[in-house]
Amino acid sequence: MAVIKELMRKEEDGTLSFGNYEFDTKQKLSDFEFEGDLYKVKTFREITKLERNGLFVYESVPGTVVTGLKMTEEEMTFSVEGLTDVSITLELEPETEYKVFVDDTNIGKMKTNLGGKLVLSLELNAGQTSDIRIVKM
Repeated sequence: MAVIKELMRKEEDGTLSFGNYEFDTKQKLSDFEFEGDLYKVKTFREITKLERNGLFVYESVPGTVVTGLKMTEEEMTFSVEGLTDVSITLELEPETEYKVFVDDTNIGKMKTNLGGKLVLSLELNAGQTSDIRIVKM
């Protein structure tokens, strides 16, 4: 998977891709229109953060590349690439249980907190990609 040179783009399959962990300094792109919503991305080596209509959606520490992001009422799917192990925070429904799959392996159930945050950690090697699927129970 390659970094997203334009910071964010709409894919031909109707999904969203964003992020670039190769930058040494923070890069931003605001007011990216996608499916009627406005997105903002901040990304560089240390962090990648995505907002939709001013609300938190995704954050990774350190920075990552996300491709194929698709969100529905019941499910969130995306692929993530990083240089090293990564911590990912997602905004989902508050106090809701989800099944989490990494590379088609069910890693168990996770429940969001009062604010709807779900945090997962991935072990990644440089250039390695993992497919993530989070399904509402």
